[in-house]
Amino acid sequence: MTDFSHFTALRVEEREDRVHARMDRPGVRNAIDQTMVDEFHELCAHLEREPKILIISGTQVESKREPGTFSGIFASGADIGQLRERRRDDALRGVNSQVFDRIHRLPMPVIAAIDGFALGGGAELAYAADFRIATPALKMGQPETGLGITAAAGAQWRLKELVGEPVALELLLAGRILDAQEALDLKLVTELHEPDALEEAAHALADRIAKQDPLAVRLSKRVFHLPREAHPHVDEIAQAILFESEAKFDRMQAFLDRKKK
Repeated sequence: MTDFSHFTALRVEEREDRVHARMDRPGVRNAIDQTMVDEFHELCAHLEREPKILIISGTQVESKREPGTFSGIFASGADIGQLRERRRDDALRGVNSQVFDRIHRLPMPVIAAIDGFALGGGAELAYAADFRIATPALKMGQPETGLGITAAAGAQWRLKELVGEPVALELLLAGRILDAQEALDLKLVTELHEPDALEEAAHALADRIAKQDPLAVRLSKRVFHLPREAHPHVDEIAQAILFESEAKFDRMQAFLDRKKK
């Protein structure tokens, strides 16, 4: 296990087969700042060396209007205070786009457990996950054009793939914010759970993934995200690798043994 106790923007819990990273900047509604980006990079480096399922979630935020009342927040987007000062060269470095792409390319699946607002960069972080589950409090959208910028950390191309061009354009150009039922209907999220059951649901999904053969999951994820022209050749290569694995023989023999009973 790796020690992540020095992190300040993420709270990380590691288990044998998974890592749970909670974004924890409640004072700024989990705005994604450079510190959080740096910590996500460090976490990705660990998961590239030691592939495990990754769960990403937010935290509880106290209401300014009603002190003592808390609600969930995934991530409200990039830190506007830092974003206001960024210039052309910062944009070309792809501060958020690079780390979100790295998260998307992790060897094992990524689950985004979303409670409350996932806006701007927060939504783009969620799109980078392989699975998105949420609570009925979900609000997801891209307010960037209202701030004089564009959604440059994945939404411009991932949204079209996830929800289709008409809805993507409404989100990107007209500032539409999706609620939980709309996101579920669009399959942008696949499950809705009450806030106190969200993390349990994320771990239940991770349990289902963990029951599969890890190498088969890793290869399936990699093959799935390759461009169409790579298929079917890459499928055949992946299958050839798996056909020689011990897990394939053991799992198939176990299946045959159960069938005999």
